[in-house]
Amino acid sequence: MNGVSIIVEILRPIGNISRALDSIANIEFKELALSKGQYLYLVRICEHPGIIQERLAEMIKVDRTTASRAIRKMATNGFVERRSDNINKKIRRLFPTEKANQVYPLINRENLYSNDVALQGLSAEEADLLEKLLTKVSKNVATNWDFVKKGNHREY
Repeated sequence: MNGVSIIVEILRPIGNISRALDSIANIEFKELALSKGQYLYLVRICEHPGIIQERLAEMIKVDRTTASRAIRKMATNGFVERRSDNINKKIRRLFPTEKANQVYPLINRENLYSNDVALQGLSAEEADLLEKLLTKVSKNVATNWDFVKKGNHREY
């Protein structure tokens, strides 16, 4: 097997898993007034109250414009509150509202359930190894993502 076929065999299933779980979550969380992918933002804001938008976008791996649009909608729907930083008033920190804190446990339960479904049939050792390997792959991709987002071009 050459390097290209290995990459295709790894990245396609990862993409399929990601799209399937994202689609499921978007359908299940629609009744919460969380539109496409906003549950990802809500979880990170609940887990990191006071996070700045730039750091949030970096965590989720989206551009600032996409993050800004999602955060604006979430603020309009009462999930997020923007507050000025105590020291630098130009910095706006993001905090979950009471509404966000109420739906966070449901979203977290869905995440745990999806993890359980995804790991069915794997031993504890296999699941642990998978987590370690995917974390390594994620770090590799994050390095490239950061490089390209800064305006650079990768050499193929």
